[in-house]
Amino acid sequence: MTWRQKPTRAAVRSLKPGASRHAASPEPTNPEAQGLEPGARLQRDAYVTALAMLARRELSEQQVRQRLSRKGHAPEDVDDAVAKLKSERSLDDSRVAAAIARTETAIKRRGRLRVRQQIQQAGISGEVAKQALDAVFEDVDDEALLQAALGKRLRYGRPIEDDREFQRLYRYLATQGFESDRILRALNARRSRGTSTDDEPA
Repeated sequence: MTWRQKPTRAAVRSLKPGASRHAASPEPTNPEAQGLEPGARLQRDAYVTALAMLARRELSEQQVRQRLSRKGHAPEDVDDAVAKLKSERSLDDSRVAAAIARTETAIKRRGRLRVRQQIQQAGISGEVAKQALDAVFEDVDDEALLQAALGKRLRYGRPIEDDREFQRLYRYLATQGFESDRILRALNARRSRGTSTDDEPA
Protein backbone atom coordinates (compact mmCIF):
# COMPACT_ATOMS: atom_id res chain seq x y z
CA MET A 1 0.00 0.00 0.00
CA THR A 2 1.28 3.45 -0.90
CA TRP A 3 0.93 6.11 1.71
CA ARG A 4 0.32 9.70 0.63
CA GLN A 5 1.21 12.66 2.77
CA LYS A 6 -1.83 14.51 4.06
CA PRO A 7 -1.93 18.10 2.78
CA THR A 8 -1.42 20.80 5.35
CA ARG A 9 -4.13 23.32 6.18
CA ALA A 10 -2.15 26.08 4.48
CA ALA A 11 -1.99 24.04 1.30
CA VAL A 12 -5.74 23.38 1.45
CA ARG A 13 -6.52 27.09 1.87
CA SER A 14 -4.30 27.97 -1.06
CA LEU A 15 -6.24 25.61 -3.31
CA LYS A 16 -9.71 26.87 -2.46
CA PRO A 17 -11.87 27.92 -5.46
CA GLY A 18 -10.84 31.31 -6.79
CA ALA A 19 -7.35 31.10 -5.32
CA SER A 20 -4.41 31.07 -7.74
CA ARG A 21 -1.61 28.55 -7.40
CA HIS A 22 0.89 31.18 -8.36
CA ALA A 23 0.65 34.81 -7.32
CA ALA A 24 0.67 37.09 -10.36
CA SER A 25 3.72 39.24 -10.45
CA PRO A 26 2.87 42.92 -10.86
CA GLU A 27 3.47 44.43 -14.28
CA PRO A 28 6.21 47.00 -14.38
CA THR A 29 4.84 50.52 -14.45
CA ASN A 30 7.99 52.61 -14.61
CA PRO A 31 9.68 53.34 -17.94
CA GLU A 32 12.99 51.69 -16.88
CA ALA A 33 11.23 48.36 -16.16
CA GLN A 34 9.62 48.48 -19.62
CA GLY A 35 12.98 48.98 -21.27
CA LEU A 36 12.40 52.66 -22.01
CA GLU A 37 14.21 55.65 -20.68
CA PRO A 38 11.76 58.24 -19.22
CA GLY A 39 12.51 60.72 -22.01
CA ALA A 40 12.06 58.09 -24.71
CA ARG A 41 8.66 57.13 -23.32
CA LEU A 42 7.49 60.76 -23.34
CA GLN A 43 8.65 61.15 -26.95
CA ARG A 44 6.80 57.97 -27.89
CA ASP A 45 3.67 59.20 -26.11
CA ALA A 46 3.73 62.45 -28.10
CA TYR A 47 4.07 60.51 -31.35
CA VAL A 48 1.28 58.06 -30.50
CA THR A 49 -1.01 60.90 -29.39
CA ALA A 50 -0.42 62.76 -32.65
CA LEU A 51 -0.97 59.60 -34.68
CA ALA A 52 -4.33 59.05 -32.96
CA MET A 53 -5.36 62.63 -33.77
CA LEU A 54 -4.43 62.20 -37.43
CA ALA A 55 -6.40 58.96 -37.61
CA ARG A 56 -9.55 60.96 -36.88
CA ARG A 57 -8.96 63.78 -39.36
CA GLU A 58 -6.31 65.49 -41.46
CA LEU A 59 -4.40 68.17 -39.54
CA SER A 60 -1.68 70.61 -40.50
CA GLU A 61 1.70 70.65 -38.79
CA GLN A 62 0.78 73.74 -36.81
CA GLN A 63 -2.50 72.20 -35.64
CA VAL A 64 -0.69 69.05 -34.44
CA ARG A 65 1.91 71.13 -32.61
CA GLN A 66 -0.77 73.21 -30.89
CA ARG A 67 -2.75 70.17 -29.78
CA LEU A 68 0.31 68.34 -28.43
CA SER A 69 1.43 71.45 -26.54
CA ARG A 70 -2.03 71.82 -24.97
CA LYS A 71 -1.77 68.22 -23.79
CA GLY A 72 1.42 69.09 -21.91
CA HIS A 73 4.09 67.55 -24.13
CA ALA A 74 7.51 69.23 -23.98
CA PRO A 75 8.59 71.25 -27.05
CA GLU A 76 11.46 68.87 -27.85
CA ASP A 77 9.10 65.87 -27.72
CA VAL A 78 6.68 67.68 -30.02
CA ASP A 79 9.54 68.40 -32.45
CA ASP A 80 10.60 64.73 -32.46
CA ALA A 81 7.02 63.52 -32.98
CA VAL A 82 6.40 65.96 -35.83
CA ALA A 83 9.69 65.06 -37.52
CA LYS A 84 8.81 61.35 -37.43
CA LEU A 85 5.28 61.94 -38.71
CA LYS A 86 6.58 64.06 -41.60
CA SER A 87 9.18 61.45 -42.51
CA GLU A 88 6.37 58.87 -42.69
CA ARG A 89 4.16 61.32 -44.63
CA SER A 90 1.50 60.92 -41.97
CA LEU A 91 1.77 64.70 -41.68
CA ASP A 92 1.73 66.63 -44.95
CA ASP A 93 0.64 70.26 -45.23
CA SER A 94 0.32 70.03 -49.02
CA ARG A 95 -2.18 67.20 -48.69
CA VAL A 96 -4.13 69.05 -46.00
CA ALA A 97 -4.25 72.24 -48.10
CA ALA A 98 -5.59 70.32 -51.10
CA ALA A 99 -8.23 68.61 -48.94
CA ILE A 100 -9.41 71.95 -47.54
CA ALA A 101 -9.57 73.48 -51.02
CA ARG A 102 -11.63 70.59 -52.39
CA THR A 103 -14.07 70.72 -49.48
CA GLU A 104 -14.49 74.49 -49.66
CA THR A 105 -15.20 74.49 -53.40
CA ALA A 106 -17.07 71.24 -54.03
CA ILE A 107 -19.22 71.19 -50.89
CA LYS A 108 -19.38 74.72 -49.52
CA ARG A 109 -19.25 76.48 -52.92
CA ARG A 110 -16.82 79.15 -51.81
CA GLY A 111 -14.60 81.38 -53.90
CA ARG A 112 -10.83 81.55 -54.14
CA LEU A 113 -10.35 84.30 -51.52
CA ARG A 114 -12.32 82.45 -48.86
CA VAL A 115 -10.63 79.15 -49.67
CA ARG A 116 -7.20 80.75 -49.27
CA GLN A 117 -8.28 82.18 -45.93
CA GLN A 118 -9.43 78.76 -44.68
CA ILE A 119 -6.14 77.14 -45.67
CA GLN A 120 -4.07 79.81 -43.99
CA GLN A 121 -6.18 79.60 -40.84
CA ALA A 122 -4.94 76.02 -40.54
CA GLY A 123 -1.43 77.44 -40.21
CA ILE A 124 -0.33 76.47 -43.70
CA SER A 125 2.15 78.73 -45.50
CA GLY A 126 1.06 81.06 -48.27
CA GLU A 127 3.20 79.25 -50.82
CA VAL A 128 1.65 75.85 -50.07
CA ALA A 129 -1.81 77.44 -50.04
CA LYS A 130 -1.23 78.95 -53.51
CA GLN A 131 -0.12 75.62 -54.94
CA ALA A 132 -3.26 73.92 -53.61
CA LEU A 133 -5.50 76.72 -54.91
CA ASP A 134 -3.96 76.66 -58.38
CA ALA A 135 -4.34 72.88 -58.60
CA VAL A 136 -7.96 72.79 -57.41
CA PHE A 137 -9.22 75.85 -59.32
CA GLU A 138 -7.67 74.54 -62.52
CA ASP A 139 -10.61 72.12 -62.62
CA VAL A 140 -13.24 74.54 -61.26
CA ASP A 141 -15.53 76.78 -63.30
CA ASP A 142 -15.35 80.06 -61.32
CA GLU A 143 -18.54 81.42 -62.84
CA ALA A 144 -20.50 78.25 -62.15
CA LEU A 145 -19.19 78.28 -58.58
CA LEU A 146 -20.40 81.85 -58.04
CA GLN A 147 -23.80 81.07 -59.56
CA ALA A 148 -24.14 78.03 -57.30
CA ALA A 149 -23.41 80.20 -54.25
CA LEU A 150 -25.86 82.84 -55.44
CA GLY A 151 -28.49 80.18 -56.09
CA LYS A 152 -28.53 79.33 -52.38
CA ARG A 153 -29.96 82.79 -51.66
CA LEU A 154 -31.74 83.67 -54.89
CA ARG A 155 -33.70 80.64 -55.99
CA TYR A 156 -35.57 79.71 -59.15
CA GLY A 157 -33.95 82.42 -61.27
CA ARG A 158 -36.04 85.24 -59.82
CA PRO A 159 -34.69 88.80 -60.16
CA ILE A 160 -33.32 90.86 -57.29
CA GLU A 161 -36.19 92.82 -55.82
CA ASP A 162 -34.53 96.02 -54.62
CA ASP A 163 -31.31 97.73 -53.51
CA ARG A 164 -31.56 96.30 -50.03
CA GLU A 165 -31.56 92.75 -51.34
CA PHE A 166 -28.78 93.62 -53.79
CA GLN A 167 -26.57 94.85 -50.93
CA ARG A 168 -27.37 91.84 -48.80
CA LEU A 169 -26.44 89.45 -51.60
CA TYR A 170 -23.27 91.40 -52.36
CA ARG A 171 -22.10 91.12 -48.76
CA TYR A 172 -22.91 87.43 -48.69
CA LEU A 173 -20.95 86.65 -51.85
CA ALA A 174 -18.02 88.77 -50.68
CA THR A 175 -17.78 86.81 -47.43
CA GLN A 176 -17.84 83.61 -49.51
CA GLY A 177 -14.61 84.71 -51.17
CA PHE A 178 -15.66 85.97 -54.61
CA GLU A 179 -14.05 88.99 -56.28
CA SER A 180 -15.99 92.28 -56.32
CA ASP A 181 -16.13 92.73 -60.10
CA ARG A 182 -17.47 89.24 -60.65
CA ILE A 183 -20.06 89.69 -57.91
CA LEU A 184 -21.32 92.91 -59.46
CA ARG A 185 -21.64 91.33 -62.92
CA ALA A 186 -23.57 88.38 -61.51
CA LEU A 187 -25.91 90.53 -59.42
CA ASN A 188 -26.54 93.07 -62.16
CA ALA A 189 -27.56 90.23 -64.44
CA ARG A 190 -30.27 89.32 -61.93
CA ARG A 191 -31.57 92.84 -61.28
CA SER A 192 -34.70 94.27 -62.76
CA ARG A 193 -34.15 96.00 -66.10
CA GLY A 194 -32.76 99.53 -65.84
CA THR A 195 -31.42 99.24 -62.28
CA SER A 196 -27.92 97.82 -62.84
CA THR A 197 -24.87 99.46 -61.24
CA ASP A 198 -21.10 99.09 -61.36
CA ASP A 199 -20.60 100.55 -57.87
CA GLU A 200 -19.87 98.42 -54.85
CA PRO A 201 -22.55 98.68 -52.16
CA ALA A 202 -21.58 100.84 -49.21
